[in-house]
Amino acid sequence: MLSRQFVREHPDVVREAIENKGVEGVDLDHILEIDAEWRELKARGDELRHERNEVSDAVAEHKQAGDEAAAEEAIERSTELKAELEEVEEQAEKLEAELESRLLEVPMIPDDDVPIGDDESDNIEARREGFDDLRDLPGEVIPHYDLGEDLDILDFERGAKVSGGGFYFLKGDGARLEHALIQFMRDIHREQGYQEVFPPIPVNSASMRGTGQFPKFVEDAYRLGGSNEEPYDDDDLWLLPTAEVPVTNMYADDILLKEDLPIKHQAYTPNFRREAGEHGTETRGMVRVHQFNKVELVNFVEPEQSDERLHGLLNEAEEVLERLGLPYRVLEMCTGDMGFTQARKYDIEVWAPADDMADGPDRGGRWLEVSSVSNFKDFQARRAGIRYRPERHESAEYVHTLNGSGVALPRVVVAILEYYQNEDGTVTVPEALRPYLDGQEVIDGHDPVGESALGAGDRD
Repeated sequence: MLSRQFVREHPDVVREAIENKGVEGVDLDHILEIDAEWRELKARGDELRHERNEVSDAVAEHKQAGDEAAAEEAIERSTELKAELEEVEEQAEKLEAELESRLLEVPMIPDDDVPIGDDESDNIEARREGFDDLRDLPGEVIPHYDLGEDLDILDFERGAKVSGGGFYFLKGDGARLEHALIQFMRDIHREQGYQEVFPPIPVNSASMRGTGQFPKFVEDAYRLGGSNEEPYDDDDLWLLPTAEVPVTNMYADDILLKEDLPIKHQAYTPNFRREAGEHGTETRGMVRVHQFNKVELVNFVEPEQSDERLHGLLNEAEEVLERLGLPYRVLEMCTGDMGFTQARKYDIEVWAPADDMADGPDRGGRWLEVSSVSNFKDFQARRAGIRYRPERHESAEYVHTLNGSGVALPRVVVAILEYYQNEDGTVTVPEALRPYLDGQEVIDGHDPVGESALGAGDRD
């Protein structure tokens, strides 16, 4: 969140950020009014406390002088001051709670040189990688959802039967491929200096607020044991939408030391999001689903290091796709598409060649986002209370936080099934993954089971 002082002193900057990020429902003028009234009440409270101290001294002086009447009058005034002070403090406390709540709705200020735009069409393509030496592809690449069912490594029908739309089964080599990718990514990031953590999967409301998921994205979350309607409190539990939430909040309300920084954590988790399967043409296959695996990278750094660390983090996420030999591109996100909490954000999109649904290379295909790499600066740290001491004798300051997916599944699986597809309907295993699959070089499928696998004549 932004500090009250920043909002108070730079209302035009805040107003511009709200507009450029397309955030609706923020009444900045009312926030400033609440802040002004709260400060008036705090000043009035200070005056009342000062006067009450003076009256208390006067009571003692009058009693010492034997002037009981004056002492009694001073006591009555002290009682009046106490009652007024309690009322002022109660009003100030209510206003402060409202002010804090409304400040949670104000977005992070984008960096000055972030491209201004309304939506994804205004993002800037920074570069493409891996297109100079594309492998030979079949004349017609089969979409992953058809190929996966032909090979019997994906089962959408049984996934829907068990859990509903947006869920699926990985089977046989499909499941092995997913596990291999997870271990492959974990190994890469360990080489990059990341300490691995395995966090709790349920997270509380305070943690969701700390990283900025609440209150803005409460509709997208899976709540355990209740609806998504308020009231909810810190004891409520939610299935995590990303490991960013628990890993960032590991240090909530902590004071770190300069020598602790930078902290680089990686975490593999399953992730759960309601919104993921509600986008019409994206509901088929594995592109938008309600449950997916991801290896998340979370960094905590000193403020002066966060800009440089962002580019380092971007390179660390890209290395996964480079080793897999998958073509991809990097986008610099515009203000309207960068998100509520970020000061700057890059997306990494892998190329899936089967479907001509987006602005792919010359031969069609589409781009699939597999990582968002973001610098939040002190926005999350203020919400979660994560600070550090530059020196042991100095006052604590807020750290800067960054994160990025390193990278998200299952879209990488989609890209592998389509990009490494062969004319005979098999899939070549990327060389970097073969050690994780006992040297297996090709995925050639399995025989389906059950009556549904039989022809009509066989069933009769």
